[in-house]
Amino acid sequence: ETQGIIVYQEQVMEIARKMAGYSLGGADLLRRAMGKKIQEAMDAERPKFLAGAKENGVGKEKAIEVWNLLDKFANYGFNKSHAAAYGLVSYQTGWLKANYPVEFMASVMNLDIQITDKLAVYKQEVERSGITLLPPDINHSGARFTVEEITGEDGEPALAIRYGLGALKNVGIEAMASIVREREENGKFRDIFDVMARVDPRQVNKRALENLIKAGAFDAMEGNRQRLCLSVDTLLSYAQAQAADRNSNQVSLFGGDPDAVPPPRLSLSADWQMVDRLGQEHAAVGFYLSGHPLDDHMPALERKKFFTLARIERMAGAKPLTVR
Repeated sequence: ETQGIIVYQEQVMEIARKMAGYSLGGADLLRRAMGKKIQEAMDAERPKFLAGAKENGVGKEKAIEVWNLLDKFANYGFNKSHAAAYGLVSYQTGWLKANYPVEFMASVMNLDIQITDKLAVYKQEVERSGITLLPPDINHSGARFTVEEITGEDGEPALAIRYGLGALKNVGIEAMASIVREREENGKFRDIFDVMARVDPRQVNKRALENLIKAGAFDAMEGNRQRLCLSVDTLLSYAQAQAADRNSNQVSLFGGDPDAVPPPRLSLSADWQMVDRLGQEHAAVGFYLSGHPLDDHMPALERKKFFTLARIERMAGAKPLTVR
């Protein structure tokens, strides 16, 4: 059925019974040892298998050869019912990825939204598939990854993935969901002060605000990320003052607007240099999102005929690489 290749655990059991005289119970114990990848248990079964094979007239060399195949099989094999279930799921997910690639990748990224290492791999797959990954934006991102319609390079409507705010480090999905709810209920934020006036300072702490800034969530309002980072304490104080004013339910002594707390002044510092900006972004996201420190050097590297790993893989296609 499988062209002489051991694919299922049931085949291991059949080999053990016919070749080494195992009982059904004994063959199942061998299967369990393989399934749990317990090397000590496998080592204990080896002399039993070789002895049984000898009694059945199988030569020692052939018995050792087959045992080594079974031993390697233990690292990847599973039973036939699992293979059927995994095969079905593989077909379904393959169909979704082929026909709805943007929605599929957004869903996969949401599944592992708090596992940075996996998100970095998915980002590479998104780029390889030609899907646009839009940066986090306080006025457009959801708490999770979402699908957004954009205008493609050909001028036609296209779909893209918008980076979820909750995928950033140390921000919290629930806290980001509260920001999204506020935006949906009361409209988009006008500027950074409007954000701080409307968010709950108990939900967005200093570290969360810093990482939102470093990841570029406020770039559309204020592109100078260092300026905002140096003003974090000032912004949080403003948010707390606004929250206290909202909760006081007091009327102004002079009849003015009780909610009017004048916005503070932000730091006047210059923005980070690009390398520093990307480094801060990497710290907040977990990987480079808007660019890479080597981007500016790529023309020079290409002139010197340096090859990136991605380019080598594209050139190789399905052919195995020989590294010397």
